[in-house]
Amino acid sequence: MKDSLKPGICYEHTFIVPDSKTVPALYPESPEFVVMPEVFATGFLVGLLEWACIKAIKPHLDWPEEQSLGTHIAISHEAPTPPGLEIKVNVELMEVDRKRLVFSVEAHDGLDLISTGTHERFVINKDKFDAKISEKSMKCKKNP
Repeated sequence: MKDSLKPGICYEHTFIVPDSKTVPALYPESPEFVVMPEVFATGFLVGLLEWACIKAIKPHLDWPEEQSLGTHIAISHEAPTPPGLEIKVNVELMEVDRKRLVFSVEAHDGLDLISTGTHERFVINKDKFDAKISEKSMKCKKNP
């Protein structure tokens, strides 16, 4: 991590909601999801908030050797957003505790505030993380 990774880092990310990011598209294998309203899915909202946080800190990490992974999210999803609307996500790094990062997150679709909350991420060394995952996969193959 670079010395510049400090609280106060802000980032704004925009995204136009396509049909492929609506509730029916979240789990097309599920007949229950397929018949639900075609609005931006909460599952994709979580990913969009994570994406904004990643973009915010990427210049402050030794990318791609260092990356970050989400470990906790506490958000609201307050208003539906149909495809075609642009969402603006604003994130701010509020806390840095060694490798633990806490962000304030907010999203607006131009008409409504659609989300507020917090998101926690941990900085990882990608090679070490990949090695642990490989080891875990091998354990699963040995003990089906």
